Amino acid sequence: MNNRLIGYEFLREQLRTAAFPLARPARVAAVTKITSLPDVLAVPASVAPASDTALDHLQFALKHEGMQLQAVMLALKKIEGLQLARAFTKSPSSAYLRQIGYLWELANGVRLKDLPLATGPYTRLFDPARFVTGSIQRNTRWRVDFNGIGSPAYCLTVRRTPELERLLAKNILGAAQAFVSGLDKSVIDRAVRWAYLSETQGSYAIENEKPSAGKTEAFAALLARAHEPVPVSEPYLVALQNLAVTNPMDKAVQFRTAQNWLRNALPGALGVSYLPPPPDLMMSIMDQIMALANQTDNGLDPLVHGALVSFAFVFAHPFMDGNGRLSRFLFHKLVCAQGKLPNGLVLPISVAMKRNEDQYLRALQTFSRPAREMWQVTAIDDAHIDASFKGEPETYRYWDATPCVEFGLQMAEQALEHDLRDESDFLRTFDIAYRAVNEAIDMNNNDLVLLIRSCLQNDQVLSKGRKKQLIARGHAAALIDDAERIIQESVASLTPQNLVA
Repeated sequence: MNNRLIGYEFLREQLRTAAFPLARPARVAAVTKITSLPDVLAVPASVAPASDTALDHLQFALKHEGMQLQAVMLALKKIEGLQLARAFTKSPSSAYLRQIGYLWELANGVRLKDLPLATGPYTRLFDPARFVTGSIQRNTRWRVDFNGIGSPAYCLTVRRTPELERLLAKNILGAAQAFVSGLDKSVIDRAVRWAYLSETQGSYAIENEKPSAGKTEAFAALLARAHEPVPVSEPYLVALQNLAVTNPMDKAVQFRTAQNWLRNALPGALGVSYLPPPPDLMMSIMDQIMALANQTDNGLDPLVHGALVSFAFVFAHPFMDGNGRLSRFLFHKLVCAQGKLPNGLVLPISVAMKRNEDQYLRALQTFSRPAREMWQVTAIDDAHIDASFKGEPETYRYWDATPCVEFGLQMAEQALEHDLRDESDFLRTFDIAYRAVNEAIDMNNNDLVLLIRSCLQNDQVLSKGRKKQLIARGHAAALIDDAERIIQESVASLTPQNLVA
């Protein structure tokens, strides 16, 4: 029957699991081969499962829809072990039945008994051609290699989409390293200081906050620790949270022991836009996230690693305040851990994120929206709610991080190609203009720097207001006009070779 739901979406509806709905569910359609359309995976009737047996649909899903671990684990919690044991006894070499058997025991915490020995070559849970994979953990009982990102208890999925493959092929960190190596040391030093300041301001701007001098210094001090080879632990994160927030009332002494939530402008329960895992579940999840952060041999691209840990942290929300800033710090820490960014440099990704706030929100909502549906929320008053988690732990343990990783790499790409390059070009242009004006005109350093920066930031034309200020400081109008002309001439003489030198 055409339009019949099959595979993962069939399992979600038939078994009434708490799995997130798929963006592209599989349906029987009038096609001659399996066809991926924008909103559906169209499947010929001859390929679709003939029965409505959950095990048949799960095998179909693994073969044709790829590993969706959250959907698999939640379905297996509702599939009888006896049914699986019978099927496996008939086909102990089946790669898909071996994967299902391995995951069934993980999902249910029970060991199936009286089974024949598994045979056949080892099978990997995630196809490396379709997914970014982690280091292998071999299970000899089922002849299955777990190669997911994280661990069997907490695993994030990253699909190899065309956009992700494009970003990985660019080798963004390699390009950043090559770019920085071609800069003069004085430019590098100032670019590093600029990156710290810009990243600080950008990180606060994402939260619609203008940091005070104290907050700016605190977060800049936090960024300076991104290159420290210190393992991520609860005491380490608590210490960083204390640096990231300045209000003594908001400083944590441990991970939260109460439920928290995020709000939007709507009143009551409608205003609760996201609830992170309950405290007892959050603690075990944070153990897994910290273990993932400390993995140095998982073979992941550092930007992928950083994006995963950053988003995982913000979804866990282990503190009552400062989670967003710490999540962005963790991105830097994981990227810096492999020494791909020398000289203490950080990529100003928060500046790029601020320019792309809508895209950032969409990446967050790929998880936060379906997770919110797993909660029953009742407003007590404007400041208090009653929240009850109706989902399963798998909601927060297994999720598709592809949109989040794509966004993280896109922001790193922009931070390098737009922000860091533009600022470095500005600094080198400033140096050339400064030398030219300083040789021709006698002006104190402070006013000269102010004049040059003002001109360069305004298409080499000094604003009337800035000119009045300089005249009020005692500088002749003719001298200021000469300085402006020299700046324009020095900039006009620049070539790409001048900027590279």
